[in-house]
Amino acid sequence: MPSMDIVSEINEEELRNAVENSRREVSSRFDLRGKEIDIDLKDNVVTLKAEDDFICKQLVDILRMQLSKRNVDPSAMEVDDKAIHSGKTFSLKVSFKQGIDALVAKKLVKAIKDSKLKVQSAIQGDKVRVTGKKRDDLQAVMRLARESDLGQPFQFDNFKD
Repeated sequence: MPSMDIVSEINEEELRNAVENSRREVSSRFDLRGKEIDIDLKDNVVTLKAEDDFICKQLVDILRMQLSKRNVDPSAMEVDDKAIHSGKTFSLKVSFKQGIDALVAKKLVKAIKDSKLKVQSAIQGDKVRVTGKKRDDLQAVMRLARESDLGQPFQFDNFKD
C-alpha cells in the first residue's frame, strides 16, 4: 500500500550557506558600508545585529532573498516583532520552524479528510503519515498540502509504492 510522510524541515546546510551569502552581500553593499553589522547563526536561530532598527529590517530582507536563492522556503522564518535595543546596537532574532506543530497537523489532517480522497492520515509526532490505495491519491494530497495556507512549508518524505 503506497504511503508517504508530510514533514516540515529546513536544510541546515542551505541555511548556513544563505547566512554566509548574506554576510558577503552586506560587506559589498554600498549603503551598508561602514556600519556595525553582524549576522550570526546558532542552533537554527539567526541573530541580526545592526546600529539601526531600519537596517535590521533590511537584513531580514537580505536573508529572505538569500534563502529563496538557496531553495529554502522563507515562510519557515519566524521573525521577532520588535528589535531588542541594547547599548548602541539593535538585535533581531530569526528562528526557523522545524516539524509540524500539533495544531497545524490537525488542520492538515482535517483538510485531507474534507477533500474526500480515499486516503488515511495519521499524526505521528512532528509529521503526518498518509496511506492510500493509489499513488495518484497521494499525489493529490501533495498538491492539497502545497496549496493549503497553513503558514508552514511542507516537504514529502519516505514515499513508498
